[in-house]
Amino acid sequence: MLKIEVLRRDHDRAGFDCGNEALNQYIRNIARQHLSKGISRTFVIIDENFQNVILGFYTLTACEIHAEKLPRKYAKKYPPKIPAAKLARISVSKDHQRQGLGALMMIDAIKRVMSVSEHLGITGFFVDAKDSEAKAWYHQYGFMELPDNPLELFLPLPTLKTVLEILTDSSDL
Repeated sequence: MLKIEVLRRDHDRAGFDCGNEALNQYIRNIARQHLSKGISRTFVIIDENFQNVILGFYTLTACEIHAEKLPRKYAKKYPPKIPAAKLARISVSKDHQRQGLGALMMIDAIKRVMSVSEHLGITGFFVDAKDSEAKAWYHQYGFMELPDNPLELFLPLPTLKTVLEILTDSSDL
């Protein structure tokens, strides 16, 4: 059975390989430091039978966005700077790619962001797509492009709620 939990010291970070060296180096050398310093939170997906093996991970952080960067219909509703949540990284090990783990982690990330929104003011969920293929993947969750950078994506809080309802109905996590 799959499980998503906060990155622990005993997870095998050195054994993780997603095929992207920057993401590999992040999980191996930086994620735990950022977690302990309160900079971000990294969550790993594991198989309960192999609890130390990281199948994938994602990282959440808080961010502040200039409202002028948002699509006009949103920008006019907010003050100049607005708080938000950001999906800083998401990755699946090479051996487990294209098996739906990314979707499971995205659902979990959205649930966590929605939970945060109940206790802390945020306007939505942001992500920087690394390329057009990643952007297409994020679009399926309702993320929209920001006008000045087509790889910087935004999911407004009301849309986030709707997406969560849809995804929760179709997920077993």
